[in-house]
Amino acid sequence: MISYFNIMRTIDEQGYHFEEWLTPQQIAQDVAQVADRVSADYADKEPLFVVVLNGAFVFAADLIRALKGVRCEVTFIRVSSYFGMATTGQLEFIVPLQQVVENRDVVIVEDVVDSGLTIHQLKAHMRAQGAASVKVATMLFKPNKLEYDDAKPDYIGHEITDEFVIGYGLDFDGFVRNLDAIYKVKE
Repeated sequence: MISYFNIMRTIDEQGYHFEEWLTPQQIAQDVAQVADRVSADYADKEPLFVVVLNGAFVFAADLIRALKGVRCEVTFIRVSSYFGMATTGQLEFIVPLQQVVENRDVVIVEDVVDSGLTIHQLKAHMRAQGAASVKVATMLFKPNKLEYDDAKPDYIGHEITDEFVIGYGLDFDGFVRNLDAIYKVKE
């Protein structure tokens, strides 16, 4: 008997072949583990979750719903440092932070942290605005790509090597964010 859960799902996007890397079930487990850690750290606080659009919106929605006993506020910021499959090295603020972060515990929610440029600059921005603390929750972390020590995430769903991934909010030039799994380039 063939089990559908053992069959690797593949997709083609913009001339690249991708294979399923993290299933929806694996993602749910990772999100639950991150939510448990965040819940423990912020049980008696009222953190402000700053969700980095567009990539982190799916992870953020699942993470925030999975929190236990945390009264929180959520806001969004939109920045860009990618074009296609590569970083530009420059952070562009498209939708700036609208909330006051002074004396607030801030949790930046990101889809993937690789070089750390975005997080490095966002943390500096939050600190300059007077945040009491700034932590980072990310679905994916590429530790071998990290260039900024202060950008290492506090809460990590899954570590990954230097692979381009799509799905679960992660895009390829704006598309495929709606995939329920995370896919990597097929070798």
